[in-house]
Amino acid sequence: MMDERMKNIIASHEKEFEAVSDKIWDFAEYRFVEFKSAELQAKFLEERGFTVTRRLGGMETAFKAEWGETGPVIGFLGEFDALPGLSQKADCAEETPVEKGACGHGCGHHLLGTGCMEAACALAEYLRETGRPGRIVYFGCPAEESGAGKAFMAREHCFDGVDFCLAWHPNTYNGLMARSLANARVIFKFTGKAAHAAAMPEKGRSALDSCEIMSVGVNYLREHVPTDVRMHYAYLDVGGTAPNVVQPHAAVLYALRAPESDQVQEVYERVCDVAKGAALICGTSVEEQVVSAYASTLLPAALRDLAYACVKESAAEVSYTREEIEYAKKFVAAGSQPDAKEPIVTGVEDPAAAKMGGSTDVGDVSWLVPTVGVYTTTYAAGTVMHGWTAVAQGRSSIAKKGMHTAARAMSRIALALLDDEKLRQRVRADFETAKAGRVYKTLIPDSMKPGMF
Repeated sequence: MMDERMKNIIASHEKEFEAVSDKIWDFAEYRFVEFKSAELQAKFLEERGFTVTRRLGGMETAFKAEWGETGPVIGFLGEFDALPGLSQKADCAEETPVEKGACGHGCGHHLLGTGCMEAACALAEYLRETGRPGRIVYFGCPAEESGAGKAFMAREHCFDGVDFCLAWHPNTYNGLMARSLANARVIFKFTGKAAHAAAMPEKGRSALDSCEIMSVGVNYLREHVPTDVRMHYAYLDVGGTAPNVVQPHAAVLYALRAPESDQVQEVYERVCDVAKGAALICGTSVEEQVVSAYASTLLPAALRDLAYACVKESAAEVSYTREEIEYAKKFVAAGSQPDAKEPIVTGVEDPAAAKMGGSTDVGDVSWLVPTVGVYTTTYAAGTVMHGWTAVAQGRSSIAKKGMHTAARAMSRIALALLDDEKLRQRVRADFETAKAGRVYKTLIPDSMKPGMF
């Protein structure tokens, strides 16, 4: 059970953090340019006694805020980047951009970072009042979406000295961030030779044809990889808009996912061979560049069990008004599950049933520091993450209740770790068992700098 004093601390500051999350929702800044969002959080933490280090790891919008002098170090992994093209009017159950083409918080990172900050501040206040030992570090992490900000931070040793890391993510249900796919994003740039497509086609070497033949090759490769490998692509450059020109340049971005990083490495090498073959067929050349990469999530058993108990206890404290239920029904009707049994999911998913679909750079941290993340219900059932319905609900009372639930859950986890040395030892032992002698290494090359992609 959580100390009533901690619960009261969180409850007494809820409006402050709701105001922060609303402002970050308004800012809706893209990866690596979250200047307003990062500075808002940094100043907020400074005003509450944290010592802030800006430009962490050489990134303009990365920072850490530290509190405390003795005891185990608990890290909180905050985020605040938005997604492109998802501008949406708040609380509107029809797709209605505020500014067409602008960014929007379709993954709830305005709540995510603020909720982690809420837990960090509550824990600091509690330790200050009780005189108990403990050190806290809030990490403001940029560019989780496609930019792999934490992987770059890990490469720069930003998480050295932290004993445990906690995270959370908005969702349509309560549970644990128990599994995630390793992921690499690779740009393939083909270079050919321009020519008049009708008068001198024999003089041309089509880079665009190379991209298309590469796609054919990768599609055949799908038959010969494990079932849970995912290979997706998007054209970045199609060489031009004139069909009577042999296109001399073209580029395609591939997202390669698999349960483990070594599997991604293998798939990457095979896709590179396909690209070389496509270039050979067309008489072009190709260059590949890994621009971001995410490790799979490592979750020590003792930390998993603790987090599951804490998120269950925290979720059980939440209730919803009639107005909130009616509000959620509007978005259930607009979402992917119009026949959902309940408009707001209150149950907690068993970690053993956790699905593996997305990727997160929290995974990179989890190979360096024992780490656990929780999900809490912040959206109506059937809400599509990375979609306009998530943006629309981002300022709702349901979303904010989910943020506070996450803050309570993370505070419970943190207090349990700070209070129990034997628990800390079990987590560390389970962490080594989960690693099984494997050593973390990002697929991002040293030559790749944050924000180059």
